[in-house]
Amino acid sequence: MTKQSQLSSSNIFDARRRIDPIFLNSAVLTDATLGLTLAAKDETDNPIRCFKGRGTGYYLACTSAERGPLVTASAGNFGQGLAYGAAKLGRELTVFASLSANPLKIEAMRRLGAEVILFGDDFDAAKARAREYASERGATFVEDGASASIAEGAGTIAAELTEAFGNIDAIFVPLGNGALAAGIGCWFKTASPATKVIAVAAKGAPCMQLSWQAGHPVPTDKATTIADGIAVRDPVPVAVDWLATTIDDIVLVDDACIVDAMRFAHSRWNRLVEPAGVAGLAGVLATAATMQDARVATILCGANLTPEQIAQWLPEEAARAASSWFTEPA
Repeated sequence: MTKQSQLSSSNIFDARRRIDPIFLNSAVLTDATLGLTLAAKDETDNPIRCFKGRGTGYYLACTSAERGPLVTASAGNFGQGLAYGAAKLGRELTVFASLSANPLKIEAMRRLGAEVILFGDDFDAAKARAREYASERGATFVEDGASASIAEGAGTIAAELTEAFGNIDAIFVPLGNGALAAGIGCWFKTASPATKVIAVAAKGAPCMQLSWQAGHPVPTDKATTIADGIAVRDPVPVAVDWLATTIDDIVLVDDACIVDAMRFAHSRWNRLVEPAGVAGLAGVLATAATMQDARVATILCGANLTPEQIAQWLPEEAARAASSWFTEPA
């Protein structure tokens, strides 16, 4: 695997200065019902209802001298983050998403000004086509998980957590392409090395765990999980490299545990969180018995749910309370 630039905690400081403030200083929700003190950084209350505006915002700030068209692939949230920032800079953006992508996310990307092209049966198929498309047109291909600035922008969440919550024994972070976990881990390995950084992947999409264990990318034939945002089967090599020094362990959770975490977030904090967005919380629930009296943190990463998903996985009152959720941006 080709070595790439390592992540820098000093760049995380810089990112806090350069990211659009609308994505910063998100609320910290707390709970003490699991026998531990839990803090959850709520990244769902911003114009794109997810944390991706941090990493995409810092990436665009670091490449502000460029003016050409951008191409990316996304399950939806990364595309929204890039579209939000690109529109402000007047840059053209094309997003490739799979034919099975969340229609709410597709609509949101288009509303933010991106051209969205649907291709392939899953995210990785869409990404392969996006890479080809960018090469054919001489556009810049932006790959989630492959740019240090994207991970460092996400790492600003960790910096805010340490200020708001103090000492943290362990933090559980959703693991998809790896940028979020690597950025969070980069901060803690510098600012609080005693904090255990636990990445949480879906049991049906274990390629990043297999890659982390092997020390090199290990693709899988499929990624089968309700958590579309972390349904990865083809690892980003540089992210695998970063994870070798930024996390302490990877936990796998099944879809039933993810649904339990969605219901926990709704019942405790009245938050509607999408499956990938509660993967970290699912990891907390799965291991809570081993962490009694600890100070534990996680991140609620995204809230782009369709009405059908809410009706399927959350109590009936959640659907009634979300009547404007699908027509009004956060």
